[in-house]
Amino acid sequence: MGFKPPSISTILSPMGEAMPNIITLPFGKAPVFHLQSPSWRHLLKLMARLSGTRVEPTIEALTIAKDEQLKLRTVIQFVKIHHSASEWRTVIYLTTDMPVPPSVTNSHKYTNGDVTVLPYSYTLSPLPRLLRDGADSPMAKYYVVPATNSTPYPTLPINFPNLAMYLQSAVQVSRKAAHDSSSGLRRLALNIDSCYPRDDESQVSMDLSDTSRSLGGMFKRVINRGRTPRGRGGNEEIYDLVTPFVPDEWG
Repeated sequence: MGFKPPSISTILSPMGEAMPNIITLPFGKAPVFHLQSPSWRHLLKLMARLSGTRVEPTIEALTIAKDEQLKLRTVIQFVKIHHSASEWRTVIYLTTDMPVPPSVTNSHKYTNGDVTVLPYSYTLSPLPRLLRDGADSPMAKYYVVPATNSTPYPTLPINFPNLAMYLQSAVQVSRKAAHDSSSGLRRLALNIDSCYPRDDESQVSMDLSDTSRSLGGMFKRVINRGRTPRGRGGNEEIYDLVTPFVPDEWG
């Protein structure tokens, strides 16, 4: 965990220090923050239990943004521990969303929802070694979580349990696109099933559901603060994935 490039080891070792209460993300040209876990399920369960940890922008980032709300960008990667092994690690990379300057060549590729194109801010700093072989190599696969109607980029700050629910919602969106060959959305679910065929995703959803109930289940506030719910679907549909529907919480 941290801003240094992640390294993959065949040996699982405990964290050398306690999880910080606040993880601050810079804006623009800066190293990418990462968090590594033995598996996708382990990552979500860990984050769901760390209600005291949140991700927020640095003071400098807030100054640059002025009155604009900063959004979180997430890249999910699965890395094989050894070329002859079947075990994979999960790494997530977190950055603040940065608008693409109009002068950038082919700027549309950063905004068209392509899940294999890293966010524009990644071009401003040296790329972590594990990301250099592309989105689908024998040793590593990554997925850039896109903004969709049901899962727009979360607004910062965001705590770990809500971030875990956002990530699980991205998986649900991916599974719904399982038969859509025209879009790359299904890649996340395919990668999870390929790397962790023994993991029971229903148990992950149950873990997150239990956590969300204990926290009040306010996932809708994370995805888009201040938006008025409009009918069924969208944010309400995601909310139902992680906690029972409670009319009072929707006003």
